[in-house]
Amino acid sequence: MKAKIFLSFLLSISCTAIVAQNTKTVQVQVSNPSSIDRVDKPVVLKVDDLNLGFVPKSAVVMFGSEEIPSQLDDLTGNRKADELAFVVDVASGGNRTLDITFSTEKSTKEYPARVFAEMLVSDKNNKHVPVHSVSIPGTSNIYNQMHHHGPAFESELVAYRIYFDHKQTVDIYGKFNKGFEIEESQFYPTDEQLARGFGDDVLRVSGSCGVGGFKGWDGKKAIHINPVDTRTMRILAYGPVRTVSELEVNGWQYQGKELDMTTRYTLYAGHRDMQVEVFFDEPLGDEIFATGVQDVKGSVSYSDGKGLIGCWGTDWPVNDTVKYAKETVGLATYVPQKYVVREAKDKPNYLYLVSNNGGDYIKYYTTFTSKKEKFGYEDSDTWFNHIRAWKDELEQPFEVKILSK
Repeated sequence: MKAKIFLSFLLSISCTAIVAQNTKTVQVQVSNPSSIDRVDKPVVLKVDDLNLGFVPKSAVVMFGSEEIPSQLDDLTGNRKADELAFVVDVASGGNRTLDITFSTEKSTKEYPARVFAEMLVSDKNNKHVPVHSVSIPGTSNIYNQMHHHGPAFESELVAYRIYFDHKQTVDIYGKFNKGFEIEESQFYPTDEQLARGFGDDVLRVSGSCGVGGFKGWDGKKAIHINPVDTRTMRILAYGPVRTVSELEVNGWQYQGKELDMTTRYTLYAGHRDMQVEVFFDEPLGDEIFATGVQDVKGSVSYSDGKGLIGCWGTDWPVNDTVKYAKETVGLATYVPQKYVVREAKDKPNYLYLVSNNGGDYIKYYTTFTSKKEKFGYEDSDTWFNHIRAWKDELEQPFEVKILSK
């Protein structure tokens, strides 16, 4: 009997040890080196850097007794978490020490959503069917079968959509009030919704790069992503902290080469700016690309000559000039200087030419405001002051230190 009790005790200890191996707490310090308080600043931890010893299916981020909403994202499509993301406030020169507990157990808790994303395909009855991913041959065109022409996503402040076609244009939706509108308005608000104070499309992008669209360059002007063998559009993360969408092209015939390229668009809670990352399957050579902002009709522009380009202008947002009024917008794109070749201008765009000879990655940021926002910027001076401060903030990221693993 004593032997059986002792064996049962050993099995209990063994099971407890196994459970303990599947839960791990990591302590992380987040510091703000700048002279400005940071609010809703993104923090991203790569799971592979944490040496957990297991694949986490949930995580809890704590600052003392305060729980900070977070999300684990699978960005490679292998059904394993790659990154933990959250946003946090840190005062100027201050820091926060966070305890993050990872587990192999799935969590049932739900944080309040601070972002929203959707991608819809219209069926024969014009019903909109949600999809996570769509792939087509490069010779196909389902632009008009995709409701709002590709993925749409929003934070409380702004909304974007990405055109699923050769243009890959970034288009924008401006709001009067903070909040979520895309699920209800579908990027196309009704008269009743407009009367309730909904926002709307605020930019007629036409053949431009819109706001931070990634383009080719033919030596004189920005060109679309064409011809390609295949195109794939997918949403990788829906929230509650960030949305992540990708547009992948394979076999892009460009500057005498064949490129496989994936462009990733990330929007965080509390942000109007969007992070854009461009991945190539092989190191680049001397290829040159272009990005920037549309030259809005009658706009005034600003450039610091070091990767920041912006404009402020007023134009009709759609072809219907009876029902809709002109819209005033401020646009901006910031490219880190290590990717900058030179500044350029073509008819529809203010641009920077970009490259990364020997590298397979380019990263930049884009943002906008609509003058009708009750929480935004009212003229070109305040907008250009904002984008200069925005660039300064991007160039002073949080310092993230893993204190214990």
